[in-house]
Amino acid sequence: MPKFTRLLLVLFSLGASSPAGATSLFEDQSIIDVELIGQIHSLIENKENRQELPFVVRSNGVNLHTGIRVRGKSRVGICEFPPLRLDFKDTEAGHTVFEGQDRLKLVSHCRNSDIGDNYVLKEYIAYRIFNLLSDVSYRVRLLRISYSDTDDLLEPDARRHYGFVIESKDHLSQRVGGFSLHLPDVVLSRLNREQAALVYVFQYLIGNTDWSFVMAENEDECCHNGDLIKIGEDIYYIPYDFDLSGIVNAYYAKPDPTMRLRNVRARRYRGFCTDTDTLRTAIRLVKSKQEDIFNIVRSTPGLTKKDAEKALEYLAQFFDKAENEEKLLKSYEKQCID
Repeated sequence: MPKFTRLLLVLFSLGASSPAGATSLFEDQSIIDVELIGQIHSLIENKENRQELPFVVRSNGVNLHTGIRVRGKSRVGICEFPPLRLDFKDTEAGHTVFEGQDRLKLVSHCRNSDIGDNYVLKEYIAYRIFNLLSDVSYRVRLLRISYSDTDDLLEPDARRHYGFVIESKDHLSQRVGGFSLHLPDVVLSRLNREQAALVYVFQYLIGNTDWSFVMAENEDECCHNGDLIKIGEDIYYIPYDFDLSGIVNAYYAKPDPTMRLRNVRARRYRGFCTDTDTLRTAIRLVKSKQEDIFNIVRSTPGLTKKDAEKALEYLAQFFDKAENEEKLLKSYEKQCID
């Protein structure tokens, strides 16, 4: 059996069982209705100090007491409503959908208008697409959130929006039988080549150039918009943060000026140079998932018809190019990083 085929069997079989640390939260894709009750206005107005405030998370008639604080980097300064972190560590969440959770990243709407929801939903789609390609990926769960501001100062158009929570790094590591790494850099020869190739093609598919295998400015560990997990002898790179990708096309998204791209919807291959057979196999795996990928877009609740059509059209451009594998591979070889 070819090595890559064996890897795929391992990747997809990892999700077939429920190891310690796995929870039901990310084993279902139905939308969850939640209400966040607390000092929303105070949290946002004082977002720079990132103080954790007490909140109640109400879902399915059950109240969970938790802490919430602002998180994130660039979006904190850009967004009207910043990303949040939910802290369940001192919460009795047993027998609820949040059972077993500790800290969860919440991707919330950036703008209070409806357009903010479309950005959230399209980034959610990006995560779901990579879930199709590799089980060594961050799972997500879509939420329909009502924000109840006990300060009574929240604008009306900020009170009900979509958002999604992201599986924690610890739970992902436990689920795939690996452990988290915190390194200043990574030796490319240690990376699992097949997973790396999937990342290269996936990032090109969604038009994301905001990632790399090196540290970002003001960070002290690898990698930019990606985490490292060791499974066996291999290191796996797991991407996250897709708000600057072409498929999302957020109003604030701009490409790195050094790349000389006209906008974020202009694709640029940013993978490292790798052997052609591995890259070809990754392209073929993505191609084999075309209809499943399109179905994720079509079935995502809340996405406007116009935005769904734009996302499908953008993704279809990749699949049209991928019909000529040799030409696509040659373009990758010209742009790959040595």
